[in-house]
Amino acid sequence: MANIKSANKRSKTNEVQRKRNVARVSDLKTAIKKVHFALDQRDLEAARESFKVVESKIARARGKGILKSNTASRKVSRLAKKVKEASTAAPA
Repeated sequence: MANIKSANKRSKTNEVQRKRNVARVSDLKTAIKKVHFALDQRDLEAARESFKVVESKIARARGKGILKSNTASRKVSRLAKKVKEASTAAPA
């Protein structure tokens, strides 16, 4: 542990931010799982709604520096592709 007062403060700040980031990543993963679950259940409306939420959360995570730009784009792209394939495969 650091002996300097400012270093101790920084250590506490880092720990708070780490916990915040872990919570955000966990929330993001849960939201992504909801999209996959809706697709597995063939519930296209729920999948589309969940996808909108996920897209927003991914963009926010990217803005906060939790996800790198290419990673965020890749995740959105892959989910969008799955949602689109499910909606085109479904009978009209």
